[in-house]
Amino acid sequence: MSRTFFLRRPDSGLGNIKRGFAAPTRNIDWILMAAVGVLTIIGSFAIYSATRMKLMNRGVDPFQTVQRQIVFVMIAIVVMVVVMWIDYVQLRGNAEMFYAITMLLLILVFVAGSVTGGARLSFDIGPIAVQPSELAKATSLLFLCGFLSEEDGDDLPYERFIQALFIIGIPVFLVGIEPDLGSASVLVASAMGVLLVAGARMRYILLITSIAIVSAVGGVVSGLVKDYQLRRITGFLNQNSDSASLQQLILQVRFAKRAVSTGGFFGKGYLSGPLTNGSFIPVQSTDFIFSAIGEQFGMLGGGIVLGLFGIVLWRVYRTAQLCQDRLGTLLCAGVFTMILWQGFQNIGMTMGITPVSGVPLPFVSYGGSHTVAFAIMIGLVQSVHMRRFR
Repeated sequence: MSRTFFLRRPDSGLGNIKRGFAAPTRNIDWILMAAVGVLTIIGSFAIYSATRMKLMNRGVDPFQTVQRQIVFVMIAIVVMVVVMWIDYVQLRGNAEMFYAITMLLLILVFVAGSVTGGARLSFDIGPIAVQPSELAKATSLLFLCGFLSEEDGDDLPYERFIQALFIIGIPVFLVGIEPDLGSASVLVASAMGVLLVAGARMRYILLITSIAIVSAVGGVVSGLVKDYQLRRITGFLNQNSDSASLQQLILQVRFAKRAVSTGGFFGKGYLSGPLTNGSFIPVQSTDFIFSAIGEQFGMLGGGIVLGLFGIVLWRVYRTAQLCQDRLGTLLCAGVFTMILWQGFQNIGMTMGITPVSGVPLPFVSYGGSHTVAFAIMIGLVQSVHMRRFR
């Protein structure tokens, strides 16, 4: 029996052991999966705490919102698994189709979309709302990276740079006039990250940045930027203002900052936050979810959330370093920049250091569209990681 054991081939065991070391199923980044999973679990608990009292006061099941989020998460898991199991090079082959469909949805939302808070952002399909701008983050990134991966040189030619700007400029324009300036800025930030890694010269970036600033000023002067968006900027610059028109905006930011600051180091305990239980922050489960975490779990809980985001970013960065081709590297660069910028925006507006932009906290905030969109992006990174040895 011992002789048979020693003569057995090393790769003749059960399950994955039969496969070679480069087999995709043996190269899943489980650390990345675990970090995203823990963030999602924390988000579910925070969403329940932020919506429980509001639902109870309306005589509705207090678990209604978190149950919906769990359904969104289950759908997102299925989507992520499908994306990660498909070769990202194969996905790139269909990028133009995904991009065209998303642009069509962004146009149709102006005709058939529902108006919420002064903006026409989503399609209401029964009990759920589908927001094309969230899907545009994933499809635009895939198309842009596929386009730039065709350039082999270390420096990106100016003509290629301009063409790339048109690719990202179309969804930025469509999302911006919905208007959803927060998501538009996320698209711009991810594109800048990809362009820098692709070899775009800094003077090109500075030139386009200057043009964007001038365009933004022109949008304000021409009236393209809505009044409520201007109030967000004014409220950010005048957080102690007594203006009646700014009070609703200023108060929700003030209460969000107070929730975080009064949480102390260990927090006030789960379901024991007075500001969270008192429903002082209107959109706490989406835009200001970090305030619910800060009040109930304190600096320790907030630090854990930031640490988990750090792990996610580290694993995405590591995958970019290990990747053997240009397409995979650019995809990871775009996902890295998008998560970093959107996370900074969301937590920053909770702390009062950035204007209120309405963007959710990735993996944590309530919402189906952004949950699925970021699941697609994590699936893309996993697809790159799983095939890094080929």
